[in-house]
Amino acid sequence: MRLWSRLSFPLLVAVTVLATAGCGSGAGAQATSRATAHDSVDPIAPGATLLTLYPGHAYTPVTPPGGGTDDYHCTLLDPRLSTNSMIVASHFFPESPEVHHAILFLVPPDVAAQARAADSGGKGWTCFGESVLPAQGLAGLARTPWLSAWAPGHGLDRAPRGTGISFPAGSLVVMQIHYNMLAGRRPVRAKLVLQTVPGTRHLQDLHLSLLPAPPDVPCPTGVTGALCNRQASIADLGQRFGPELPRFVSFLEQVCGRDPNNPPAGDTTSCTWPVPFTGRILRLTAHMHLLGKGMTIVLDPGTPRQQTLLDVTNFNFDYQRSYDLGHPVTVGPSDRIQVSCTYNPQLHELLPELRRLPPRFVTWGDGSTDEMCLAIVDWVTG
Repeated sequence: MRLWSRLSFPLLVAVTVLATAGCGSGAGAQATSRATAHDSVDPIAPGATLLTLYPGHAYTPVTPPGGGTDDYHCTLLDPRLSTNSMIVASHFFPESPEVHHAILFLVPPDVAAQARAADSGGKGWTCFGESVLPAQGLAGLARTPWLSAWAPGHGLDRAPRGTGISFPAGSLVVMQIHYNMLAGRRPVRAKLVLQTVPGTRHLQDLHLSLLPAPPDVPCPTGVTGALCNRQASIADLGQRFGPELPRFVSFLEQVCGRDPNNPPAGDTTSCTWPVPFTGRILRLTAHMHLLGKGMTIVLDPGTPRQQTLLDVTNFNFDYQRSYDLGHPVTVGPSDRIQVSCTYNPQLHELLPELRRLPPRFVTWGDGSTDEMCLAIVDWVTG
């Protein structure tokens, strides 16, 4: 799952983007979809307006030029906002098991022309790479922050009480969907519903930071194959997604204090990050892929202030959720957050989606058969 659009790590730590670990649903669209009123079964926030978005056509996932079983496709949606708003809830409906995850990106008015140019004929575009907009690189990522995200198990996602996500007038939305073709290749027309309130409401801006750790999971004892060699697996990763991803994997290893050419391999991984903001943590989300077993997020490990913020012991890819903290936790740049994950490599031989494929040394990657260890941190200033 490509929940962070391949951030580089200086950018990953230094740049925080407006977001919530959310979901969406929808209705109403054309080539760049439109917003309409919508009768929703979800409870509506007081004073909220429903914006329903969906593509003007279904999309059928295709095998990318480098091969593999994953496709990333972006669709431009036009909510036709005439006034500044705040998103207080979202609900994404994947409408098909092919959808591995989705991220909804804000396209501010000053970037809208570039987004419309990418949306040739209203059919969207393939969006592997650093940014959802073509040829934008890392700078493009900072210009198109997250609005919400969905993974299996999410439903209606409300922003924590008293918070919202800024949604300026004239903005567009890019719906990026990761299709897992191991689950099928049917046409998909996903939908998104946003609950918005006027921007004049006194709500705190909800921000998001992403803190990963690099998986290095070898094939189980007794299991052999060409891709059980780490170098061969990394080369295959580059073949499927391009040369930037192997470079990112090496950089992540280095930032987390490991030898990029010979990192420690095993069923666990960990990385400790300086807190890239001053504020209060309100919500946490654990994200891994199909081999994921558990995640812990620990504040200030190895100090008298050590505090476990999240301990997920039974991670289930098909039931991923966010966790609101009972009490907000105040942090600043002097604090550290440790993210640790555990995996069960034997699942490769047990899960129907994986056992048909050759065994492999599993590293960080964008594909459903790769892995991640990603802590998603929602916070506000003050």
